[in-house]
Amino acid sequence: MTQHARAWVTDDDDSIRFVLERALSRAGYEVQTYATVGELKAALAKDSPDVILTDIRLPDADGLTVLDSLREEQRDIPVIAMTGFSDLDAAVNAFQQGVFDYLPKPFDLDQVLTVVASAVADRPAPAPAERVPDKHQVIGDSPAMQEIYRTIGRLSRSDISVLITGETGSGKEVVARALHDHSPRAKGPFVAINTAAIPSELLESELFGHERGSFTGAHSSRAGRFEEASGGTLFLDEIGDMPLPLQTRLLRVLAEGDYYRVGGRDLLKADVRVIAATHQDLDKHITEGRFREDLFHRLNVINIDLPPLRQRIEDIPALASYFLKQAAQDMGLEVKHLRPDTMAALQSRPWPGNVRQLQNVCRQLCVMAPGEQVFPEDLPQDLGEAGPGPATQDDWREQLRSWARQSLQAGTPELMPLARSDLEQVLFEVALDHTGGKRIEAAKLLGVGRNTLTRKLKEQDD
Repeated sequence: MTQHARAWVTDDDDSIRFVLERALSRAGYEVQTYATVGELKAALAKDSPDVILTDIRLPDADGLTVLDSLREEQRDIPVIAMTGFSDLDAAVNAFQQGVFDYLPKPFDLDQVLTVVASAVADRPAPAPAERVPDKHQVIGDSPAMQEIYRTIGRLSRSDISVLITGETGSGKEVVARALHDHSPRAKGPFVAINTAAIPSELLESELFGHERGSFTGAHSSRAGRFEEASGGTLFLDEIGDMPLPLQTRLLRVLAEGDYYRVGGRDLLKADVRVIAATHQDLDKHITEGRFREDLFHRLNVINIDLPPLRQRIEDIPALASYFLKQAAQDMGLEVKHLRPDTMAALQSRPWPGNVRQLQNVCRQLCVMAPGEQVFPEDLPQDLGEAGPGPATQDDWREQLRSWARQSLQAGTPELMPLARSDLEQVLFEVALDHTGGKRIEAAKLLGVGRNTLTRKLKEQDD
């Protein structure tokens, strides 16, 4: 970090200005704070900081209007946007207007300090890109989705290859479409193909096209998906199921940028951006010889890992509301509304089918629920009962998140010591039960010293 770098903070919330000023000052920055865009611009007329942090929604103007002023004056000052009203469009628009980074509230102070340090060190001056059309496709306010918004925003001036991973039904194609819509190729076509849904003997022709007479049944020439997607984006879904011979041909197209139709002699240019997706473990496929490692690295320039719905249950209300309105519009029916207890029931379900399953449930409710208000008993019987369900590695984290949210809402103080104490107690009890009360073995399994285990058990007894 530059010695005594200067950071200016603009936010109309007194508490946020106080917290940021304190954190940045402790980190060695000289900090000045402002409550309005007017105050910030007046200060900029006299001086220049090394970095600006500004809220987007301020009483007198949009905080990002300061970017226009800086560009007009050709001043290279990185701007970090902050907002408590975050969605995909807001994130993309902020990056396209030229922000250095984008921090959704509430933010983690360590993250703020990291971003500020990077801004001071890099001092970039990104050019504004053409604004993209407003399209509301990706939905969610969870931290995981906020990070995906930031990634899409960062990529909005690029057509680099992206690999989207995640469970079946988690929304990989929706993210792929958002990447296309918010890219320099947005005016071109978006062509999607599910490589697992097409027989392997037909997939090559489907991708690259064929000439008349190139194989039995080829009565006429046909353009492939690469030609259809020219100037736009080709989305290859379930890439993990692609046969090895086709993987080799796809690798050549990505490396050389050209290809032939099946049975053709004319070399065609592949003017496409490739976005691939899979629910498969490609690392395992590579080890087993079922997926080419060099193709993996060509596709996986940027990775977006979509979390399953059970790991972002806070997004269920917004998703369900959107799907219910969408279903009502598609079928010409009245919009149904979920009661709070119904919403709680939805958030308690395991959702093995992820977002796609929730969408199907909402379509079913739109038709089958008798009244405008949807009650818990209106939910499909095959949705599954509330409860932990099959144990997964992430279950305890989700339960911890839920406990923390409820405790904070209830005003419970000192959560960290309380959580740490309960966690230690549970681990010690389970380890001792597993070893039949043998403390040395239990301590070894837990990765702590025997004396530490003995002392902690004594503290718990006291």
